[in-house]
Amino acid sequence: MGVGDKIQNKTQEVSGKAKESIGDATDNERLQAEGAAHTNQAAENDKDAAKDVKKA
Repeated sequence: MGVGDKIQNKTQEVSGKAKESIGDATDNERLQAEGAAHTNQAAENDKDAAKDVKKA
């Protein structure tokens, strides 16, 4: 996993957490769900990258 991928994953994670928090604060279920999905996707990307490193 390159530095660019790490930055992209972290940006996606932070963005997801922000959307989720804003959704919580405004009772906007769509933002809550979208934020959670972004956060989960970033975590999955990190797991996949870790598996790739482990195989190498």
